[in-house]
Amino acid sequence: MKKAKIFIVEDDPLYGKLIRHKLSMDPDFEVELCTTGAELIKKLVENPDVVTLDCGLPDYSGIDLLHKVKDSCPNSEVIVLSGQHEIDTAVEMLKGGAYDYLSKDQKALDTLWLVVHKAIQKANMNRELENLSDVVSEKYRFSEYMVGSSSAMKMVFSLLEKTTKTNITVSITGATGTGKELAAKAIHYNSVRMKKPFIAINVAAIPKELIESELFGFDKGAFTGADQSKEGKFELADGGTLFLDEIGEMDLNMQSKLLRVLQEREITRLGSNKSKEIDIRLIVATHRDLLKEVKNGNFREDLYYRLAGLTIQLPDLKDREQDILLLSKFFIKTFCDENKMAVKVLSKEAMEKLMKYNYPGNVRELKSLIDVACVLADGNTIMEGDIQLMRSDDIEDLMNQELSLEEYNNRIIKFFLAKYNNNVLKVADKLQVGKSTIYRMIKEGKI
Repeated sequence: MKKAKIFIVEDDPLYGKLIRHKLSMDPDFEVELCTTGAELIKKLVENPDVVTLDCGLPDYSGIDLLHKVKDSCPNSEVIVLSGQHEIDTAVEMLKGGAYDYLSKDQKALDTLWLVVHKAIQKANMNRELENLSDVVSEKYRFSEYMVGSSSAMKMVFSLLEKTTKTNITVSITGATGTGKELAAKAIHYNSVRMKKPFIAINVAAIPKELIESELFGFDKGAFTGADQSKEGKFELADGGTLFLDEIGEMDLNMQSKLLRVLQEREITRLGSNKSKEIDIRLIVATHRDLLKEVKNGNFREDLYYRLAGLTIQLPDLKDREQDILLLSKFFIKTFCDENKMAVKVLSKEAMEKLMKYNYPGNVRELKSLIDVACVLADGNTIMEGDIQLMRSDDIEDLMNQELSLEEYNNRIIKFFLAKYNNNVLKVADKLQVGKSTIYRMIKEGKI
């Protein structure tokens, strides 16, 4: 286990050696003594876990050194040691971020032993949280988790990157399955709010009579069945990001209440007379054209302009064809890793099948197809038959092509064979054709 690094800053050599001797009794501590502020500053590159700081040094004031430690090593904890005449300075340093302060009395060394151990625990926890944030940020890195190399996605990545530099409200639009919530998470986990909560709510999934209590919370006794108070999504997201998916489904009455909250930056729980300030970054998403909804009287114009902010349009998968195989390989690896399977590869025929499909369910549908294909594949290669296209949209697309009647028949039978796992009897029954006809077409290589 790595030893905790502790720097003692003390201009009294004898007292400094006493502190070093006391703390060095713990074999898990690596203790070093600095006699000046300048010496400490040079050693901050070593990123200590704890600094014990005499606030009466001749070359630097205690508050200046505290700021230098916190600027260079934000996760380091500073414990102030002060004489009786330096109490006011010590209190000022506590306000400035010091972990604790101790008076130099007869019990100081024993007390310091306990306080240092607690500070080490806090420093370790801070680093674990920072590492977790780095992992989460890596997971939602725009160009890696939101896979794509098409020009349409490069534009999306560019806009997403710009959103992280400010707290501007972001409106994400796009068809169902294009990845609107994933884009919202990517914005949050790459912003300064990454260590605070990301709270998502699908407006369309909440009954309109419950949406107010879900968003704003309620106090005990606010209504029948309210046996205890409950925080709403705004409170839970305080300091972080609130993502309102399908905002276009919100009714007009609730829209007016949302507008007021956004203007006042405070919420009031149901059944309460007290308001509470909230600090959130708002991201909304919809598959609707909100401006058209405004013109039709279904969405408040003032709320529309309040939410407009920076709009990011996520493209349909059919408009980013060059990303289909890239996404497929990504989903294969993800599914196989999560299920401890050997990573599979796509056969040439499977790739061609994936490229010909129009994906009305977008990226979400592609992921579902790949997950199923990984399960169905007998070996390490995903074959054409493992790609289960279960939608009727192919038939509609087929009707737009200029083919002979025989070619239409062949395509339709081939589609239904794929849909029903090559069950000839079932397909013959569904299409009301003889099973011998289908077998003959297979034998002749027509399907």
